[in-house]
Amino acid sequence: MLLSIALILIVGMSMGWLCQKVKLPSLLGMLATGIVLGPYVLNLLDESILGISVQLRKIALIIILTRAGLGLDLSGLKKIGRPAILMCFVPATFELIGMIVLGPRLMGLSILEAAVMGAVLAAVSPAVVVPRMVKLMDEGYGVKEGIPQLILAGASVDDVYVIVLFSTFVGMMQGEGASVVSFINIPISIFLGIAIGFLIGTFLAYYFQKVHIRDTAKVLIILSISFLLVVAEDTLTTSITFSALIAIMFIGIGLQKKRETVAKRLSVKYGKLWVAAEVFLFVLVGATVNIGYLGKVGIKALLVIAGALVCRMAGVFVCLLGTNLKRQERMFAMMAYTPKATVQAAIGGIPLSLGFACGDTILTVAVLAIVLTAPLGAIAIDFSYRKLLSKDS
Repeated sequence: MLLSIALILIVGMSMGWLCQKVKLPSLLGMLATGIVLGPYVLNLLDESILGISVQLRKIALIIILTRAGLGLDLSGLKKIGRPAILMCFVPATFELIGMIVLGPRLMGLSILEAAVMGAVLAAVSPAVVVPRMVKLMDEGYGVKEGIPQLILAGASVDDVYVIVLFSTFVGMMQGEGASVVSFINIPISIFLGIAIGFLIGTFLAYYFQKVHIRDTAKVLIILSISFLLVVAEDTLTTSITFSALIAIMFIGIGLQKKRETVAKRLSVKYGKLWVAAEVFLFVLVGATVNIGYLGKVGIKALLVIAGALVCRMAGVFVCLLGTNLKRQERMFAMMAYTPKATVQAAIGGIPLSLGFACGDTILTVAVLAIVLTAPLGAIAIDFSYRKLLSKDS
């Protein structure tokens, strides 16, 4: 395992640095590192680290979501209001409908199979989007208009909605009916996540005020609570649950509201943790990509992905109707909401493992979506935000 960790860090950081030198996002080099070192090419990563890959990627998401919460300015988000709620489910719904329309025509899938594939693809990647929105907030681009806050909040909730849809469609393919409780649980899990996170953040603010400990110890306490929240969500067997990742982000928001100076210091600490977490996240996402499946991809799969993304961008456009955002700001939001990676890597292989006839096709399209949209979405964000968004004075 130690050799694998060394390879992930050294090769991943080196490839990321090389990509930055040629004006490309560093995640492109990290994804490529994971693909090459992973089990489908050189097979240099130990099985023990691949076995805990999901947990390591979740830790990385916890770190960047906490940092996002510690620095999130809600004033811009409040100005936008209604579109912030719509962004949580409308773009994913548009993409899902697009897949249901295109899948049967281009790939010969049934409507239900197309719905399963649409649910796999419809999630935006917090791993790609969140760190970039944090960077925009740090640099002051679009913050007054609430653009990075809008995208960050939507990306955090979007996954909850899509995973519930995926579970429902898979259940229908296995002969189970659609569960009304699952859909009722979507808003409940979101609001419970917000309430739990904000309460914990507020409590920690008062605790840190009364008990003086080092900032490093504060980070360890917040991380431990975050891990417990994730475990609690995973082990809950009740019909009504809560979203741990949303709760984790709102711990940061609650702490920031009550102890802003502490939140700023902790945000710096989390920024340092993200240096290593980012490498692990994208290298391990790359390691899940079986490029052997890409040989099975035809032009029809590309058309399906492209068509679904156009539908997703149309969904973002609809969400932003009636806002005061300029045309170029809306265009940025539409582009920034397209990258796929983490959710597709996590659930793309489930239909195949369940023995569905469409499983191989869904996994192939999921792999292609990661390879195409993660780097292209990152490039679109990194190269356009200075031109399309206004910088706060």
